[in-house]
Amino acid sequence: MKPTDLGTLFDDLVDRGVRTIVELSRPLDIAPNHGTQYTVPQLAALVRGAAGWLHAAGVRPGDPVAVVKENHWDYVLLACAAARIGAVPALLSDHVPPPALQLLLKRLDPVLLVTTRAVLDRARDAETDLLGFTRRTLTLDGPHPGALDLENLRGKEPPPPVLRDVDEPLVINHTSGTTGTPKLVIHSTRTLVHGLSATEATRLPVVSSRPNDTVCSSIAFCHGRAIPWTAAVLWLAPRKVVIIPDAADAERTLRAHPPTTLEALPSTFVRWQPLAQRADNPFKNVRLYVSTFDAMHPPTVRTFLGATARRPLWVQVWGQTETGPLTFRFLTRRSVAHREARHPTTRNLGRPAPGRVRLRVVDPRTFQPVPTGRPGLVLARTAVRCLGYVGEQERWQDKVNDGWWNTGDIGVRTRTGAYLLLDREVDVIPGQSCVELEDVIEDRLPAVTECVVLGTPGQLPVPVLVTTGVNQAEWNHAVRDLPALADPVVMSWDDVPRTGTGKVRRMELRTLIRRGNDTFGTGRWT
Repeated sequence: MKPTDLGTLFDDLVDRGVRTIVELSRPLDIAPNHGTQYTVPQLAALVRGAAGWLHAAGVRPGDPVAVVKENHWDYVLLACAAARIGAVPALLSDHVPPPALQLLLKRLDPVLLVTTRAVLDRARDAETDLLGFTRRTLTLDGPHPGALDLENLRGKEPPPPVLRDVDEPLVINHTSGTTGTPKLVIHSTRTLVHGLSATEATRLPVVSSRPNDTVCSSIAFCHGRAIPWTAAVLWLAPRKVVIIPDAADAERTLRAHPPTTLEALPSTFVRWQPLAQRADNPFKNVRLYVSTFDAMHPPTVRTFLGATARRPLWVQVWGQTETGPLTFRFLTRRSVAHREARHPTTRNLGRPAPGRVRLRVVDPRTFQPVPTGRPGLVLARTAVRCLGYVGEQERWQDKVNDGWWNTGDIGVRTRTGAYLLLDREVDVIPGQSCVELEDVIEDRLPAVTECVVLGTPGQLPVPVLVTTGVNQAEWNHAVRDLPALADPVVMSWDDVPRTGTGKVRRMELRTLIRRGNDTFGTGRWT
């Protein structure tokens, strides 16, 4: 038996007798007075209660419900509550700039916006009115002019769970939005629950949660990874699940509940790297690391694999909100060991999930398959592809070619059947790979926390460095055998524009360093 319904997920877990304890680094925004520990029955009661709030706020089956708030796991609980009464939750990051957020709400036309006063105030300060693009607004953290107050809705009884067809819209997540306004991705019960969640809930050696595991997650819980992860991990019933929504406030929780498996955003792993380098680091018991969302660079992977006293494995997953996981690769201490004779890189994405995903590489102009070893657009075929984009269905259709999904990534298929990622099509530099250059520079310059290479026609590629300091001699030595680069631009971590998943907004970064929006790629497939 596998997860079958999002709306009754936590009730089903109770019926299964799951005894997992959930520990939070801070209280949920929808239950600020409860504390930081939950049993599964308590979570089921919270979801039922939230379904009552939403119903009392006027939400009915089929209605879109937008959720915009600070990052926390209650995004998932609110999605379960909305699904329970037959509504369609749309989970939006509060990191989306207010003008883009307003556009997303316009496309959604939600019956209810669930948000916080802080989100509404930031939008107002940006001269953006979010209240005008939803029929009703519910604030979670106190009264706000023009909005319903959650305290007036608590204690309302929910209606019985609503069952929907497995191919009807279930949840809407948005893409990262690194190059502009995010796309609103629609998934169904068949794709999200019966497909992604059920697959991950299959117990497999090494990679699946075990009964004695402490499973830790520190991701963006509004994004497409959060719901399948929640359903699958709790279905496998580990001893403890630890949720850390804020990367900057994690050490206390990590020490109180040392993880045995850890999944985090790539940017979070980078921010925790100094902690992992300490002799008393809290990662000594980790047997499994998981990374998705974005490319990981070798120094970070190497640091965390070396931090544990066990024989760890790193699972690097490549996928998209629209498709779920497409490839996976296992990394070990040996596979990421520093070797002066070659360029260290983690851009080898591994192989497609067997029996579930097919990939092929085609010419970006003709869409004809290219030979092994030649770069091209990577197309994917999977049964869990999303249903479409809200308000942009023609854009979605433009990315489907005879059943193949255009990922918008430039890659190479090797003779062994693995795939190498070169770049996003919009970020490509002819004959080079920004991702590989970033790998090498970060590996050779330990003082560089992050490197972003931007290509512009008619100019040398410019590296943007987040660093405490690199002198000219160190820089010259690090790039001695690399293609010609412009002088580096040095920025602080906080000054680099980022999405809710920590990805760099490259087009916005171009504007900040005065490089303009002219790229080698077309940007058509973003």
